[in-house]
Amino acid sequence: MQTKVILISDDSNFFDYIIPKLNLRKSDELFRFNFDDLPDKVHLLASSLLIINSENHQEQTLQLLDIVNDVPSIIFGYNNDDDFIINAYKNGAITFITLDADNDEIDAKLIPALKQITLGEKTALYREMLVRNNLITKNNDVFLDFTSILDCEINEINKNSAIATLMAIAADENVKFKIPSNQLETVILNNIRKNDVLMSYSFNKYFLLLKNTNKDEAKIIWNNLKINLPNGIHAGFATICNNCRQHVVNEALNNLHRNMITESSFIAALENNNTSNFKSFRKEINKRILLIISPVFYHVQQIYNEKLFGIKIEHEVKDDYGILYLFADGYSAEFKVTCPGFSTVSIDISYSVQSNYNSINLNNKHISLQPDEFEAGLLQDLISEFIQEFKNAVIQ
Repeated sequence: MQTKVILISDDSNFFDYIIPKLNLRKSDELFRFNFDDLPDKVHLLASSLLIINSENHQEQTLQLLDIVNDVPSIIFGYNNDDDFIINAYKNGAITFITLDADNDEIDAKLIPALKQITLGEKTALYREMLVRNNLITKNNDVFLDFTSILDCEINEINKNSAIATLMAIAADENVKFKIPSNQLETVILNNIRKNDVLMSYSFNKYFLLLKNTNKDEAKIIWNNLKINLPNGIHAGFATICNNCRQHVVNEALNNLHRNMITESSFIAALENNNTSNFKSFRKEINKRILLIISPVFYHVQQIYNEKLFGIKIEHEVKDDYGILYLFADGYSAEFKVTCPGFSTVSIDISYSVQSNYNSINLNNKHISLQPDEFEAGLLQDLISEFIQEFKNAVIQ
């Protein structure tokens, strides 16, 4: 199988440096371009592998990655510029290697990347085979408009009181941008039944409708399917039973995200019996939650402080909790957000009254949310409701 490799650099010495490390086969094609030649050569970059080295063209490198986002790209850099490295990965680079790296480090990064290119080539052959056998079409391999298709399918399923399961499939953040375009859907299409319906939801994220299949049977199908998928791919399930599309989609996505958390982090820590993994995972969850809490608390305080006559708002955010306080003459209330476990966000609302004041006609509340349900908009809505209830209770 022939691989076309394109080298791009603003340093002619780079070509002599990198070519011996590639271990190219006789059948492989090799091209070299200088950055100054690229405007006239961009149309030639539909390659199997793109290797870019730049000392003076970092911004142009990022622009090039954006233009050829379907082409697997490896970046060789002159320094560990964190911002550049992060942006390179965001724009689609599959790995970043510094030129001062020793041969062992280069091999450790380059060999897996080259294997990934080979896997991408095999994926392309899969697709050609599926097209030839009329299992998929050449230009529209999966359904993109999942909303109208699901509405139609679910209406038919509910009308006939049939059994069906919706599966949400996605790659986690660790591998999401490292998996070649179309690889997942090609493997899925090659390993499911003809009456199953695959729909694209977003990048490396899919819905799979399994007809005449209950949830337990769907999990068996998934266990057989994921054997052929790369590591880091997860699934969530929802039974279609007299439910509307949005309800079924939400349930499948919620279960998917819950499984991503438990499978990627919790189970890995458990298998390794590594306490530091638990601590790191817990710290990461808290960090995500606090990144939502802090700006929302601040925003709410700015909005309401001038509008609540007789009520004062304060807030406090620490490493493992956030509290919004309300104070009125003789009354107080707390809206406390914590993440006590690996998969739950807790909101506790409590009220207190100083002596010689009438009791407050409000009950304490406890709300539990999944981390993927906890969003800034929802948090602000809950706080607004909390403030309004307190205001109605204490200001006569």
